[in-house]
Amino acid sequence: MKNLFKIKNLTLFLSFLVLFSSCNNDDNTTTPADNSITGLASKTSDLSILVQALKRAELAATLQASGTYTVFAPTNAAFTAFLASTPYATINDVPKETLTQILLNHVIATKLSASDLTTGYIKTLAKGTASTTNTLSMFVNTSAGVKLNGVATVSTPNIMATNGVIHIVDKVIGLPTIVTHATANPNFTSLVGALTSSGQPDFVSVLSGTGPFTVFAPTNSAFTALNTELAPGGIAGVSAANLTKVLQYHVISPANVLAASLTEGQIITPILTPAQTFSIQLSGGAKIKDANDRISNIIATDVQCSNGVIHAIDKVLLPVL
Repeated sequence: MKNLFKIKNLTLFLSFLVLFSSCNNDDNTTTPADNSITGLASKTSDLSILVQALKRAELAATLQASGTYTVFAPTNAAFTAFLASTPYATINDVPKETLTQILLNHVIATKLSASDLTTGYIKTLAKGTASTTNTLSMFVNTSAGVKLNGVATVSTPNIMATNGVIHIVDKVIGLPTIVTHATANPNFTSLVGALTSSGQPDFVSVLSGTGPFTVFAPTNSAFTALNTELAPGGIAGVSAANLTKVLQYHVISPANVLAASLTEGQIITPILTPAQTFSIQLSGGAKIKDANDRISNIIATDVQCSNGVIHAIDKVLLPVL
């Protein structure tokens, strides 16, 4: 009987220890830190408007879940400046779909630390109205820090999250137009100079419009080669009226012609009036044969803008003048 009493007491004591240990463990249970992109942004006071915007666009959960993303995160000051340039007083006043696309234009579907960023094009998750399949391009320029689409500079890089990385930027990056990408890329300065030269139509307003446009954009070296080709007078000897024709010869509208849709022998009619055409050749790489039987190589394709697409070429196309 004595032994039975001892066993009962021991059992009660052990049960108490188990219960005490369980309660003690419950008291010490802590919620794991949320170090996702959304979690880290929520802990950063200078990104509070971004977090508000993500919630309104229903993207906060996406950037909190598993996955791998790069987010260029505008500061509160960047959003305040952005709102001041719009009719909207607060983030909540921005139409939800518009806000969603602007935010997606700051997101890359892979992890890119600062050392991974090089001068050239990357793809965001945003879409403009010109294409249903090709997401918008972003031009990264690393010649002096990191500049995006010619408007936003990375101020704080490499905030590492469990599902990617945040780079804080000083501007909201709007949806890029043809003009945005033409001016952002230093390889197109000669083209921009020609488009904005004296005596030309307002190409900037036109190519900032709805479109869609497809632009075959000659690089700086293409203009240098043309200057030599037209010696001794060079490009300076071309009249304003003929330069207008040359520039119009590089633009198709309305069309968002992606590289994959080009076909051998395809005849393209640009916006030049009266109409002239050029043709596509694909053998040995994509090329354009202009009205003077000159050949230009297409050296970069599918730079997607909100209102069209750009393909870079290595020779200026010439219509019959």
